[in-house]
Amino acid sequence: MFELIDNSPVPIAEPEEICFEQPVTERMRTFLRLEFLYDQARFHRDNQSDFSARATVSSILEIMAILGRGDVRAEVLKDLERQTERLANFRRMPGVDGDRLNRLIANLDSHKSDLTDIGSHFLQPLKDCDFLSAIKHRSAIPGGTCTFDLPDFGYWLNLPFAQRTQQITEWLQSLGPLCDSVSELLWLTREAGEPVNCLAEAGFYQHNLDRNTQLNLIRIHVAKSAGAFPAISAGRHRFSVRFVEWRGIERRPVQTTSDVHFSLMLS
Repeated sequence: MFELIDNSPVPIAEPEEICFEQPVTERMRTFLRLEFLYDQARFHRDNQSDFSARATVSSILEIMAILGRGDVRAEVLKDLERQTERLANFRRMPGVDGDRLNRLIANLDSHKSDLTDIGSHFLQPLKDCDFLSAIKHRSAIPGGTCTFDLPDFGYWLNLPFAQRTQQITEWLQSLGPLCDSVSELLWLTREAGEPVNCLAEAGFYQHNLDRNTQLNLIRIHVAKSAGAFPAISAGRHRFSVRFVEWRGIERRPVQTTSDVHFSLMLS
């Protein structure tokens, strides 16, 4: 006798809610874009398809473009220092898990050390790479990275997966200290908020901010069954949320007239 074992994959339950994030500061916009591109690059790095390799290279070039617009590294270092000071203040509060707090601070210190060690010219090896520069130049043209435009890119895409992945990993390692620090800062920012259940009457909600509130990120969780998504407009003293009905790609979305329950987190 033998027992039949079902090795079919277990279906992953889809989330019942959708999270929408609205950055309030330019720094937070930059951080969210870097996080998105870095996650996208690492996701496609592990896929053997040449189209995934193209997507990875494209994400790396977009990260370089963002980092080339200002001293993002200095901003990240300042934010790491601010978060360290904020967490250190919790040591004086009763009931705080000291071991966990120390681990969080040590993690921030590690990121600060890694980011300091790479120096301000950490992007230079990527900038000096003629291979990446040629792809960047041709990427401005629709379809400009076809094999007939960039035969060396086409050859590289047909190299063994392990060899291609090794090169991609080296490029990502140059960006890792900064992007990993950004991911850590965003995690702390998201964890700093407390969810509050709210109601958008007839699809509209307005929230007045305290003058002393330093708002960085608005997060809204709404049930998929609501059939609507939030359009967020934020200012210095208040922000408003309009829930817009999804009516398919052929019809223009309009504000719902129904009440919408949602969860709000401010950080």
